[in-house]
Amino acid sequence: MGKFVISKRTNGEFQFNLKAGNGQVILTSEGYANKSGCENGIESVKKNAGDDGSYDRKTAANGKFHFNLKAGNGQVIGSSQMYDSAAGRDGGIESVKENAPGAATEDETV
Repeated sequence: MGKFVISKRTNGEFQFNLKAGNGQVILTSEGYANKSGCENGIESVKKNAGDDGSYDRKTAANGKFHFNLKAGNGQVIGSSQMYDSAAGRDGGIESVKENAPGAATEDETV
């Protein structure tokens, strides 16, 4: 089972990572000024993870593949790592769909 991990960046912003059951990071958030914004971002991921249309599949200039998960308003709520293949990227999307909805949240800032 996956989990969301809230942490604090060196600049004081909060962020979350969605980790798969094996501990691998499959989605990283933007920086949030406060923890409540970060927690709202997690709820948005849970809400939008199951909608295939919420994923923006991309290819970077270096030929690597990645994706963004967007909220209903079009705002990016999470970004993936880089993958060597489109199949790897698509597997990452499936992992978010599988892990996010029921994931627990672990707060490393307390």
